[in-house]
Amino acid sequence: MDDLLFRKAMGKFATGVTVLTTNHEGDIHGMTANAFMSVSLNPKLVVISIGHHARFLEKVTRSKRFAVNILAEDQEQVSKHFSGKPQGEVQFATLDGLPVIEGAIAQITCDVASVYEEGDHTLFIGKVTDIQLEEKNPLLFYTGQYCEITTLETKKS
Repeated sequence: MDDLLFRKAMGKFATGVTVLTTNHEGDIHGMTANAFMSVSLNPKLVVISIGHHARFLEKVTRSKRFAVNILAEDQEQVSKHFSGKPQGEVQFATLDGLPVIEGAIAQITCDVASVYEEGDHTLFIGKVTDIQLEEKNPLLFYTGQYCEITTLETKKS
């Protein structure tokens, strides 16, 4: 199967945009990712997927902790910043001892519970330790572009 065809097919799935963060040796590290999902309600578990060539992989492997920051629709620049296109200063707060992105609609801190190497990525199962929420619309990603939510009106019968 052609790699481009596979990428195009995966791009047809609209996702939210997250920035994963961790603190390693006193420094804040982060990366933009859309490979994130909930795994279990009891215990509360999530999974993130990190490519083997990402610098963030070593940082979260060593720290054994990470935060998932689900970005708001006004945080496209934050996403770009952590995907390798620096956009200036990013404002951080702290939640459960981890750096989190200020203004994110959800900040979820985790301890690494399990690690699985699959293909060219490593999957980290995180046990959720704390959550903070804000009421805003999310930043979305679809077919390689940032998008915003638009409410559709349904016809009345």
